[in-house]
Amino acid sequence: MELLKYEKNYMVHVYETGPDGRLNLYSLFDYLQDIASDHAVRLGYGRDDLLKENNFWILSRIYAEISLWPVWGESLVVKTWPRGTERLFALRDYEVRYSDGRCIARATSSWLIVDRNTRRIQRPDNTLSMYNSDLPRETALTRNATKLEPVVSETQSKTLLKVRISDLDLNLHTNNTRYLKWVIDSYDLDFMINNVPLSAEINYLSESHYNDNISILVSDNKETGSVFDHSIMRTSDNTELCRVRIRWAKNHI
Repeated sequence: MELLKYEKNYMVHVYETGPDGRLNLYSLFDYLQDIASDHAVRLGYGRDDLLKENNFWILSRIYAEISLWPVWGESLVVKTWPRGTERLFALRDYEVRYSDGRCIARATSSWLIVDRNTRRIQRPDNTLSMYNSDLPRETALTRNATKLEPVVSETQSKTLLKVRISDLDLNLHTNNTRYLKWVIDSYDLDFMINNVPLSAEINYLSESHYNDNISILVSDNKETGSVFDHSIMRTSDNTELCRVRIRWAKNHI
């Protein structure tokens, strides 16, 4: 069924690149969020469709592996498709390529449907579940996004910030990709110029709102030296909002 697959073209704008001239990691995730929203509307599961039942989507987990980093002015093709359900999660995969077919990135995500009033998770309906039987073998990655462990307390450092108006989405919650932007901004400039992400995995745990005070805890994985784990916390009640794991490699260009 062709409707189950959806493609969009994106051009890398100058404001989506970092100091190394490459597409920002969080801008790549913006593309994934954008195409997921568009495709959900086309399938009849968009924001307005769910609101009719007093529900809304929550992105719970997302994992991406990146093999090439586009630069300003290059054109990309992003493809997405639903991949059925896993327990209460609705799964969605992505591929990002150049027009000549070279693979830029692959990603997979896990979504939840939540009741607006009770905040209880709702079970996906039969149609969402049956998408798995239509595309049983077409997976972007060899595994789904998984549960991340919290930052190891002995090796943590802290960055402090506050949720601003520009961080908010339509629901007056912090936009999903803002958490990744905050994490990137916690790195040193020299590190960002000399390293590139190979993969990024995010667990969204709770909501944050305007004027919340936020801290970012980070620890490196001593086994590899190239993997950094981050916990984003609301300081007023010590609620963990998000966990992010990024695997880096030296930039040889």
